Amino acid sequence: MAPRILLARHGQTEWSLSGKHTGRTDVPLLEEGRRGAKLLGERLHRAPHDGLPGVEVRTSPLARARETCELAGFGERARGWDALMEWDYGSYEGMTPAEIQDVRPGWLIWRDGVPGGESLAEVTARADEVVAWAREREGDVLVFAHGHILRSVAARWLGLPLDFAARVRLNPTSLSVLGWAYGEPAIETWNDVGHLAAA
Repeated sequence: MAPRILLARHGQTEWSLSGKHTGRTDVPLLEEGRRGAKLLGERLHRAPHDGLPGVEVRTSPLARARETCELAGFGERARGWDALMEWDYGSYEGMTPAEIQDVRPGWLIWRDGVPGGESLAEVTARADEVVAWAREREGDVLVFAHGHILRSVAARWLGLPLDFAARVRLNPTSLSVLGWAYGEPAIETWNDVGHLAAA
């Protein structure tokens, strides 16, 4: 069977709750985020996933992703990987979209990038690295990371330019699956937060 990539976004933080761009700032999980991470873990340890035996696990080294991974029960199996770090937002770090619009009307990160941070080409290259790694595996993989980099991975999995990611939202502690349909890369599941209903 062709490998799939399971994408787990980190749990809720104060900055994700307020909409601030959180790139490399190590913002901790809120209690809500910790609870969501545990619920995600419970889901991944029940059928049909059954703890994903044999699945290779990688996590962003940033605390909010790493802690989500640990609370979900995959910490001992996970390796940190810089390719999964969130977009470096440069001068826009810690700003909300509305605040950025005040200084740069009409701005869209997926088209315009950020001053003093990573370029679209650099983020694309990191996403391509994750996709290439996943496709080289013998079976499925599981990654814990961040909203914008995971949306970028989805775009590149599909063979689309990075700006496709503007069209797919991704909530904290969501689970998504990138797989195959008729031999072509496909989105199997996207932004699934059904496990949070138990919160």
